[in-house]
Amino acid sequence: MDLGRLSLNQITTERLSLSEAVAACQRHSIGHIGVWRHKLGGKEILRDSGLSVSSLCRGGMFPALTVTERQACIDDNLRAIDEAVSIGAPTLVLVCGPAADRDISAARGMVAVGIAAIAGHARAAGVKLGIEPLHPMFAADRSVITTLAEANALAMQFDAAAVGIVIDAFHVWWDPDLYAGIARAKGRITGFHVSDWLVPLPDVLLGRGMMGDGVIELRRIREAVDAAGYHGPVEVEIFNRAIWDSDPDSVLTTMRERFDALL
Repeated sequence: MDLGRLSLNQITTERLSLSEAVAACQRHSIGHIGVWRHKLGGKEILRDSGLSVSSLCRGGMFPALTVTERQACIDDNLRAIDEAVSIGAPTLVLVCGPAADRDISAARGMVAVGIAAIAGHARAAGVKLGIEPLHPMFAADRSVITTLAEANALAMQFDAAAVGIVIDAFHVWWDPDLYAGIARAKGRITGFHVSDWLVPLPDVLLGRGMMGDGVIELRRIREAVDAAGYHGPVEVEIFNRAIWDSDPDSVLTTMRERFDALL
């Protein structure tokens, strides 16, 4: 795999500040970084770092009980688009949000309304909104958009210049319609994230593994994403407390080796 496409998603080195993560990328010749909004302090460091920003995470979280709360979510997403512009991020990753009550169908409608409310601002700003479907185990607390088919159907309601798809291997590898869904997303894929699914899964949220330590056919998925027209950065995004507590330089060394060998 071309190491020039490797991007460090900041969550993989959660204990590091933005400046520390940038320095780690520089030490390990990693040319891209995926940034999280809660770690934007000192973002000026990005301008002179030589790194490109592959994405900003996260926007979304649209469903809410009241009109006032839903508008507050929309306003926060508008700010997130402006933040993406400020760091040169081409994509704002949308983790669309759970139902505010038990009405999951209504929540999916709120997601569509929320994206419609911000798509024009994103288009004008030159930022693409990347809908990221999450594994169904996250439907109750993180996203009611849980399959690539749902994400495609939602994205296709909007201009492809404004709304696309982020494919995270951890969330979609299990889907029997995965490869048809990737092909259908051709021209709309605006991000690709990798990690691995450990067996047994040690934790729902913090159980992702380093590539090669689990069961995902990463190269096959990457080849399908390439065939669908996406040739941009590939973010390594690992939520795992043991990895967070490890020496970051060891983590990045292993990350480079596994990326090169397995993707």
